[in-house]
Amino acid sequence: MTALLTLSPRRPIRELPDTLISQIAAGEVVERPASVVRELVDNALDAGASQVTVRLLAGGVRLIAVEDDGMGIPKDELAMALKRHATSKIGNLQDLESVGTMGFRGEALAAINAIADCSLLSRATDQASAYLLSGQTGELQPVARSQGTTVEVRELFFSTPARRKFLKTDSTELAHCVEAVRRHALARPDVGFAVWHEGKLVEQWRACAANPTEAIATLDQRLRDVLGDDFLERSVVVDHQQRRESTPGQPAVRVWGRVGIPDAARARADQQFCYVNGRFVRDKVLSHAARSAFEDVLHGHRQPVYALYVEIDPTRVDVNVHPTKIEVRFRDSREVHQAVRHAVEDALAAPRAMALPTGAVTNASTPETTRNQAEHQYGWAQGAIDFVARGSHKVSDLQALWSAPAEPRPTDPSIWPLGRALAQLQGVYILAENTHGLVVVDMHAAHERIVYERLKSQLDASRAGATSQHLNSQPLLVPATFAATPQELATAEAHTDTLTALGLDIAAFSAKTLAVRAVPGALAHGDAVALARSVLAELAQHEASTVVQRAQHELLATMACHGAVRANRRLTVDEMNALLRQMEQTERSDQCNHGRPTWRQITLKELDTLFLRGR
Repeated sequence: MTALLTLSPRRPIRELPDTLISQIAAGEVVERPASVVRELVDNALDAGASQVTVRLLAGGVRLIAVEDDGMGIPKDELAMALKRHATSKIGNLQDLESVGTMGFRGEALAAINAIADCSLLSRATDQASAYLLSGQTGELQPVARSQGTTVEVRELFFSTPARRKFLKTDSTELAHCVEAVRRHALARPDVGFAVWHEGKLVEQWRACAANPTEAIATLDQRLRDVLGDDFLERSVVVDHQQRRESTPGQPAVRVWGRVGIPDAARARADQQFCYVNGRFVRDKVLSHAARSAFEDVLHGHRQPVYALYVEIDPTRVDVNVHPTKIEVRFRDSREVHQAVRHAVEDALAAPRAMALPTGAVTNASTPETTRNQAEHQYGWAQGAIDFVARGSHKVSDLQALWSAPAEPRPTDPSIWPLGRALAQLQGVYILAENTHGLVVVDMHAAHERIVYERLKSQLDASRAGATSQHLNSQPLLVPATFAATPQELATAEAHTDTLTALGLDIAAFSAKTLAVRAVPGALAHGDAVALARSVLAELAQHEASTVVQRAQHELLATMACHGAVRANRRLTVDEMNALLRQMEQTERSDQCNHGRPTWRQITLKELDTLFLRGR
């Protein structure tokens, strides 16, 4: 231990040589071949390229060549391009505080040249010839090339062999390089990208026709090309503009792109792409905002998928945080967090059942013709379904919702996305028929979501009101009493205000007994004792100061679970149909409060496959 603490002889303070400074900088900028690819593609995009081609050997260790058809570098500026802190993108502090380009630090090419054999080949606009600059010798010679630039990086880390030992296999390094290009491709659908490895085309994404009036459609095409059909089919459009209170006429933050539905969530966070003004970033504010928007609909520890694009005034975001430029700092992180969360929440709120195309099915084996044939052959025609599910009614409980006088309604399933109810299976599932085939609904999960959303709406409305700040409460004709534990007694006494805000009146009836005198109106016909016990248990697990703010939705979810229709309860056809109609009108009704799906569609094609029809 003594030897380790022995001080070395004092060395004089001296200025480091330029080569060592560049090698130190390279340690921050260049971690692996993918880091070089990222920096060079940044430069190509800043040069206005419409096509970028990346050529690699040995996963990028032996060769990285990035070709573009941008504006090129003039002959007299080529040598300057390889010097430290030389750039055409900023010239003063004001430029730095409002960066609009991908690169700006002016250190990437110098750092790369310090640890590899680098060369620049470029032909600028209106220049008669292209010129090749050797990074090692500085020799400049004319060569043949069309307009644009090619940067070749050979034998990466040849001058720092210790760094080269940390690299992985060629296939691993290639995967990282492809991922770097893929991130750029998702941000620039107007640019074509190609990746070659060992002379073989690995990935190619052709440029999409840019149309400013249909930016989302253009982005959708690139998302389909890069992330696949499955991502596009299992995601919803995000397009949200949040305005600042000080300047209400101008949007402060725009968030757009696509976010995967909860069913598309993955075990790993490998399909989460966030961009700020076209720059791929890893930012805790953005990732937390997106994740928090899934709180009510994501099951377990699954990771959501998304490609989100944040547009914000460049002066309100600092991109000069890290040499890799992959981190940013927002001037008002709360504003950005709210914008992203609201954008994702709004996109996920609309019931996906309403997006199902309706109308007659032209297939010869349509639900209507199949039913008519069965009725004619077996004579079990079902009577017309006679009900109306009133959107203005408070979903208090099954009896209150579905005991209203019925009105004649058509039975054609094409009118309703979730179709018409046929039967109840094992007291758990509702089977319904729509134009696509069979719909299977978990009735408890679906009703739980409906009650939960109604409770949240009531609470939000009470917050906005000037007179009350709690859920509508329904006094019980006869108070429900139960033997309480000491903790339940203490919790009820300590959280009286919180219970009142939730529409509950729970007070001591005796030294060891609690009485429930009122419950939320939406749960008036539920089990008051079970509801009281579950809410008191939730309250006991949270700090008093944070219960209403952070745990309120969890409490409402618990209340909704106890207030929803239970399994094994027999429903009439009218009750089942009313539940289907409410699902079509309720936000986030595709998942229950715990993130599990509430319904599934089984198409006629899938049914035909099960029974080998048409073979």
